[in-house]
Amino acid sequence: MSYTSISFAAFVAVTLAVYFIFPFARYKWVVLLAASYFFYAGAGVQGFFFILFTTATTYLTGLAMERIAAAAAGMLQQKKGEWSREEKKQYKKKIEKKKKWLLAAALLANFGILLFLKYGSFIFAGIDALLQKAGIAFSFSTIRLLMPLGISFYTFQSMGYLIDVYRGSVKAEKNPAKIALFVSFFPQIIQGPISFYDQLAGQLYEPHRFDFTRCKYGLELILWGLFKKMVIADRAVTAIQAVCADYAAFSGTTILFTVLLYALQLYADFSAGIDISRGIAQILGIDMAQNFKRPYFAKDINDYWRRWHITLGAWMKNYLFYPLAMSPAFTGMGKRMKKLKFGATAAGSHIAKVLPTSIASFIVFLVVGIWHGSNWKYVGFGIWNGGIIMLSTLCKPLYDGIKEKLHIPPDAAWYDVFQMLRTFLVVLVGYMFDIAPGFFGALDMMRRIVTDWSLSACITELSKVLTLRKGDYVVLLAGALLIFIVSVIQERHPQQSLRVMLDSKPFLLRWCLVFLGIVSVLVFGVYGPGYDPAGFVYMQF
Repeated sequence: MSYTSISFAAFVAVTLAVYFIFPFARYKWVVLLAASYFFYAGAGVQGFFFILFTTATTYLTGLAMERIAAAAAGMLQQKKGEWSREEKKQYKKKIEKKKKWLLAAALLANFGILLFLKYGSFIFAGIDALLQKAGIAFSFSTIRLLMPLGISFYTFQSMGYLIDVYRGSVKAEKNPAKIALFVSFFPQIIQGPISFYDQLAGQLYEPHRFDFTRCKYGLELILWGLFKKMVIADRAVTAIQAVCADYAAFSGTTILFTVLLYALQLYADFSAGIDISRGIAQILGIDMAQNFKRPYFAKDINDYWRRWHITLGAWMKNYLFYPLAMSPAFTGMGKRMKKLKFGATAAGSHIAKVLPTSIASFIVFLVVGIWHGSNWKYVGFGIWNGGIIMLSTLCKPLYDGIKEKLHIPPDAAWYDVFQMLRTFLVVLVGYMFDIAPGFFGALDMMRRIVTDWSLSACITELSKVLTLRKGDYVVLLAGALLIFIVSVIQERHPQQSLRVMLDSKPFLLRWCLVFLGIVSVLVFGVYGPGYDPAGFVYMQF
């Protein structure tokens, strides 16, 4: 079921009605589990095996690790007066090793399935190329791999829970059905957000009563998501696909326009799906994690990634970056550099301090790039973002020195704008790895933008070759302007929800704006007979 379909709206309405009238408050969460499994079945029953496997391994591994920890605590208490300090230390190491092996097995099994399904075709293509060179006729490319709905998101979320249980930061859930709900909660199954167990689970299992204010805020968020998806993202996507499918036939100016259009389309599409998910959850009484914070207002690439897909960044930081950066290999690297002659200099001291974390950041972004898909262009995407972050961290004293010599005030508005535009340009380069057919295609796009500049050719191509009409460009421009205005208001009042701010306005103004939003979706939204709604971009990841 598409988020923009009538069938999905009916499914959500029935789920909400059943949830709120369900007479047994203690078991309201069962309604959410049934609805989530029904929704997942609608996407194809073949994928059920995978989500059930993840649910089972998550539940059993979490329970086993906690039981080992509890038994160990009991043993230590029992032997409190008998064991020496060294004996206790050795016993703790033994227990830690058992838990680590259990965790490693669960991570390997679940991430192994994800990697195989996501990158199997890519690996098979490489094997086929080698077989052809060897003169062997057999081809692995005939094997078709199933990609279950939301497997990346529920795998990351489930494995995060297991790591938290291993660390002892959360208690293992003893009810397998509750773990099943945490894994499969339908509003987030398509494209997130990726939630932490201690932030989401309690809200899922608690009974919630209908609240008019939460319902109103949730519906407003859903409406805003539908506007961004149906009016902006689905209108722009066909033009982007037309250019990217045969970019060599277009001028560099048109390619640049397409990259800018993609920046609008991607943000509208991804944030729309998250808004719809969070809106549904809010009506249910559940507050899901925020996933966006005006990313195009970022002043550097680090800031951009703190604002874009926030929950993926938080997952990577907690479960990959910190373990890497705090590992003996990385911390030892910095200590060894400080002992060198170079490490005694100001530049050397700075590099010794930040190089380990910079390398860890680079590895994280390389993983993020690979996570995006089985194509070398995504490796390029990861290297570009990770490399820029690494370089900017290493060269920060140099940047600060240049800024000081140029006497740029720290609160200069023009410099803030310059930083935003500079960051946006860096982001656009990364986006070319997204939309290009391959790694070298992305490099060729960049070359053509610089060398094949023709405004007249761009105007001709936009009006005659692409599927968009003049009215479509006007709608997209108006939509982009509206997103910009909303973002400016949110940036100026970061601690206050725009919906709460709207509540302080006169009744007539509030409902006029809501009415205009509904009319805009109905009149300018892309839908109707024969229309195949575009899937959300991040569904493929």
